[in-house]
Amino acid sequence: MARRLAYSKSKANAMVAALLDEGVLDEVGLQESSGGRRAETLRLSESLGAVLGVDMDATSMQLALMRPDMAVLARQCETIDVRRGPGVILAQLCGLMRELMARCGLSSSQLIAIGMGVPGPVDFASGQLVNPPLMPDWDGFSIRDYLREAFVAPVFVDNDVNLMALGKLWRLQRTLSDFLVIKVGTGIGCGIVCHGQVYRGTNGSAGDVGHICVDQAGPRCHCGNQGCVEAMAAAPALVRAAIEVAQKGESSWLAERLQASGSLGIEDLAQASRVGDVAANILIQRAGSLVGQMLASVVNFFNPSHVFIGGLVADMGPLFLASVRQSVYHRSLALSTRHLEIQCAPLADDAALVGAGVLAMQESLTQSGGAP
Repeated sequence: MARRLAYSKSKANAMVAALLDEGVLDEVGLQESSGGRRAETLRLSESLGAVLGVDMDATSMQLALMRPDMAVLARQCETIDVRRGPGVILAQLCGLMRELMARCGLSSSQLIAIGMGVPGPVDFASGQLVNPPLMPDWDGFSIRDYLREAFVAPVFVDNDVNLMALGKLWRLQRTLSDFLVIKVGTGIGCGIVCHGQVYRGTNGSAGDVGHICVDQAGPRCHCGNQGCVEAMAAAPALVRAAIEVAQKGESSWLAERLQASGSLGIEDLAQASRVGDVAANILIQRAGSLVGQMLASVVNFFNPSHVFIGGLVADMGPLFLASVRQSVYHRSLALSTRHLEIQCAPLADDAALVGAGVLAMQESLTQSGGAP
């Protein structure tokens, strides 16, 4: 702690002692000896209460009640459709929040803060979505005010990919200072960590890479422009392409699945790829190449040490990631990729959910005058 804060050991010891006396920190056991006196492990005290993290995307909503050290006390996942509007979805969310708190025996007064990620551009200062392509009915709606009517805790709202980046930063214990997190799901977004902090830009729209054009003659995107990478490589575009090849008879496996169920999903395309379906592999490789084309420009501009790729599409398997890597390394400058690592960030690691909890804890400490 002294090293990270650039404090003398005596100053760090005095600070820790004061925080222990105030009940902010707990001692939870001795560490292994490194040759001298065994160090004490510290964590934020459970007596502080709990934070509630929410990770919402276009089709699902996860929430978790967490201790101040981000250990999960209880969690819940629900299928949703954000196009139904904020009133319906947030009423459902409030009910789930109360259920989680009741399950853990916590009262409203024990809730420190609420952190929430949403799939669209967020003005971070106001906590409002601004012209979100995937959820137009939410434009200008104050999630913060809505939740404040039901809970006394402060509410902080951010883009879901920023929270993935914040969760990754937490998990890495700030050992990386400059990296990107790309989410390829219903939409495509990018969380940017610059000098150890999530970078949001002037108004919060930094990282909206899904609307970078990769083909001027490409299909029209829901944002109104043509050839956006999101319109060509995100999950809905891949599903449409899979249905098309099935209907044309280019994939017998997908055609059989379409006839049997009446529809296809991204998991069907992934399964077709795993059994060696040529048409499915072509679609996945093309999507990875387009994402890599977009990403190469971002890598040349930002020069990160790592790129972590997650989301429904990235979770389909190694073929997508390999195609992204090939495109990035082919199109980026040699100096930009000399030490670049491109890795998978599976949805199962709950980075966005952890990031929502970290956001709630950090911002509540900042507002109360504590250390960020």
